[in-house]
Amino acid sequence: MSSQHHIDDFMRGRLIGKIEEGREITDVASEFDIAHSVVSRLWKSFKTTGMCSKRHGGGRVRSTTLAEDRYIVLSAKRNRRTTAQQVANQFLAASGKQISRKTVARRLRGGGLYARRPVVCVPLTRQHRTARLQWCREHHNWTEQDWACVLFSDERRFSLSSDCRRQQIWRDSGTAYRSENIQEKDRYPTCSIMV
Repeated sequence: MSSQHHIDDFMRGRLIGKIEEGREITDVASEFDIAHSVVSRLWKSFKTTGMCSKRHGGGRVRSTTLAEDRYIVLSAKRNRRTTAQQVANQFLAASGKQISRKTVARRLRGGGLYARRPVVCVPLTRQHRTARLQWCREHHNWTEQDWACVLFSDERRFSLSSDCRRQQIWRDSGTAYRSENIQEKDRYPTCSIMV
């Protein structure tokens, strides 16, 4: 049996027409293979409102328009490190309308932006890049026997300062390694111990 949500306006009109002809609700429901309760509710609604089409709405009215949604997404793209609360405050200053942090997060998700931790990379100078490229060129022809003579060791650096990675950015899916989504950061700007 089909549910009430799958009955279009044309079918509703046919059901009402059959009942107005004098047919019983049970007969109409079995003829169209629809639950008795659905046809009964439809008939009661038709008697009270005089309409057989489904009323749309009933949900909460959206607090922002489509243009305002675009503004929210654009302001997050301009500064990807702003929080949802900061975007809500910017929106209040620009439009005079108060919206919640959760509304901002929903609008940003609707615009394809998600809160993610930025990819962190060590800032490399030109000398670092040159030295790494030179090392790669010197070793790109090595065989397995050459590499068998190399001893790899594992080391761990412990920083004496805290490195909190709670900051997030708003970015599209699949864009983690774009330059605007990467945060260059010296991981150990203060004292550290190598083990």
